[in-house]
Amino acid sequence: MSEMKLFNYIANQWVESASSDFVDVINPASGERIGKTPLSSKEEVERAVKAAKDALPVWRRIPAQERVQFLFKLKFLLENNLEDLSKIITNECGKTYEEARAEMRRAIENVEVACGIPIMSQGVISEDIAPGIDEIMLRQPVGVCAAIAPFNFPGMIPFWFMPYALACGNTYIVKPSEKVPFTMQKVFSLLEQLNLPPGVVNLINGAKDAVDALLDHPDVRAISFVGSTPIAKYIYARGAQNGKRVQAQGGAKNPVIILPDADMEMATRITADSAFGCAGQRCLATSVAITVGEARTEFVESICEAASSRIVGYGLDQGVQMGPVISAQSKTKIESLISAGVSDGAGIPVDGRGVTIKNYEKGSFVRPTILLDVAPASEIARTEIFGPVLSLMHVQSIDQAIELVNSGQYGNQASLFTSSGNAARRFRYEADAGNVGINIGVAAPMAFFPFSGWKDSFFGDLHGQSMDAVEFFTQKKVVVERWPREWSRKF
Repeated sequence: MSEMKLFNYIANQWVESASSDFVDVINPASGERIGKTPLSSKEEVERAVKAAKDALPVWRRIPAQERVQFLFKLKFLLENNLEDLSKIITNECGKTYEEARAEMRRAIENVEVACGIPIMSQGVISEDIAPGIDEIMLRQPVGVCAAIAPFNFPGMIPFWFMPYALACGNTYIVKPSEKVPFTMQKVFSLLEQLNLPPGVVNLINGAKDAVDALLDHPDVRAISFVGSTPIAKYIYARGAQNGKRVQAQGGAKNPVIILPDADMEMATRITADSAFGCAGQRCLATSVAITVGEARTEFVESICEAASSRIVGYGLDQGVQMGPVISAQSKTKIESLISAGVSDGAGIPVDGRGVTIKNYEKGSFVRPTILLDVAPASEIARTEIFGPVLSLMHVQSIDQAIELVNSGQYGNQASLFTSSGNAARRFRYEADAGNVGINIGVAAPMAFFPFSGWKDSFFGDLHGQSMDAVEFFTQKKVVVERWPREWSRKF
């Protein structure tokens, strides 16, 4: 595969970065360099912000029903380019083609929901709050907004935010992960076809310097971020210190409880898909399975079989069920954490370390791994591995299981497998997690629900997607007005 060149997109122009610093973009399956990401400077970020600021007065005055016409066209373009986008995601991110395709379907779903902004962004009016006085609440755009996107969903996550921001009348800047920049290059080539006013959408490639420039710039009014918890805390703190709205999605350590009355075949299949799909590199991946009572023997046996039999390889090859992790550095880290878990006393009935895949010997592959009898207080039980590793724990009651779920620092997702409605309702009520699954392994909200997250999995007040996005990307203005009758008689 030949190397591709990367550009920034500012004020409807593709611009080559002036930076002499680059980060290699590696196909994680082959180990081949497919491009270099320019690390754009603070001055280049400044130009993008200025373009977005200059575009704001024109864009916000376009009626909402006209703004969403651009999104209807964007949906059509994304649909028509779904195959190309999915292949780009596979080659730069490592996930399978079907996983990449599903990711872009979620992105398109958010565009569809954002097309409802003419209704979703309506204000409120109360007549006669006092004699002859009306009170009105209006929604107006926040201004220049930006997304700092992660590597694991290069196509979907910018669309948790961007369509809503644009539909609400804001202008936008996307800073993709320097590890996976090519998906957004393709997306912005499609955005170019919309003929938006110059500066409404902008793309800046880069790393920490570009992020800090966005966080510090006084004209950037809102920041959306998805990534690890330490970086989410940093983004939230620095952005808030500079007076910005911030929504920062952090890490996770998602548990699933398996009760004895669960459909074990279904629980195994869905848990395996959750734990090992996308090579475990998603914020909703199951990382801990807690068996209760008699569920232990059957589930351990079946989940080990599911892990051992999963087909690992290059995501565009036929029959492959799991691709590589993002980089050689990530592989090293994951394997080190597995070793630490074993050193802390965990069993390892399925060991995914030291993998070599035929024809892809330089790829960053880690096979599905099962750690058995992981101690809740151990390092491996608390650390987000972000790889295809499932830790197994065992308790005797649902009380103990829920207590174990709620003892963790994260609160992104928790799931339960059972055939008991009573157990399901109790778990739904008591689980300290923003996304809850009942007989579901990846409780990913549809675009018309917010992508929730609690505790150290989220920093902010309003999440991505749905009405939370509308609230985040609009500011409320309350107008109290009086028009006495005697004034009207003069005209």
